Parts: sequence; structure tokens; C-alpha cells
Amino acid sequence: MNINIRKLNTQDVQAVSAIEEATFSMPWPASAFEEMAKMENALYLVAEIKGRIAGCCGLTKILDEGNINNVVVAEAFRGEGVACMLLSELIRQGRELGIRAFTLEVRESNKAAVHVYEKLGFISEGIRPGFYDKPKENALIMWLREINC
Repeated sequence: MNINIRKLNTQDVQAVSAIEEATFSMPWPASAFEEMAKMENALYLVAEIKGRIAGCCGLTKILDEGNINNVVVAEAFRGEGVACMLLSELIRQGRELGIRAFTLEVRESNKAAVHVYEKLGFISEGIRPGFYDKPKENALIMWLREINC
């Protein structure tokens, strides 16, 4: 499968927002993606397959840390490695920007996502009780840190 990964632009917002709405019980509005596409301290990428937006992920940079705010893949493309490729590129570009540690929250029950994050080297370092709504659920706090020896 030929996947083109590139930066999110404002023309992608409606497609990304539709994927978000079809995926999550509390989706981000299109305006949030528009804002992220313009923020200097944000890095958002999309995966495009045959001209179609297949997924999106992004982070906000605070000093030398990257908070991964969002990872979403359209149902038709799940299980194809899209999330892994998106996140790998996000981490690569984030490191070029000076990010040394990446963090994210994920629903405890989202085993597929946890598997992808662990495959990339993320480690669960804590729990945020009741972090998610609809339904109420704990979040795992996961980190990918640079090791300095």
C-alpha cells in the first residue's frame, strides 16, 4: 500500500474531522484541527492513500516534550499499519524539532492502540482515573523517552 504522509493543511480538516467523528465518542470539532494546522508549536500529519485521507496524528511541543494529542485512522484503513507509520514519522519529525520525550493518554480498553504504542517503544507510566467520558474510563499515561547514557 502506497501511503503518503504529509503535514495537515486546512484543506484536510473536513476529512480528518469526519474520521474523528466516526471514531470517537467525544470527537474534536473541525475548528480544533484548523487551529492545530496553524499553530507554531504544533505538528500534525495526515496519511493519504490514493488521494483519500486515511488518518491523522499530531502533537503540541512544550520545551523538549511532545504531547501527542490525537491519533485517528479511518475504519477502512485500520490494521494496515497506518497509525504506526504516522506515529513513526511524527516522532522522527518531532526529534528534528528538539523533542526528547513524547507522551500520550489512551483508554485502558483500547488494546489495539496500546499495542501500536508499545511497538513504537512507549511505556505505560501511570493512570489518569476517569480521564475519559462517554463512557467514563481511565487513561493510561504512556511515554517514549530518549535515553541518555
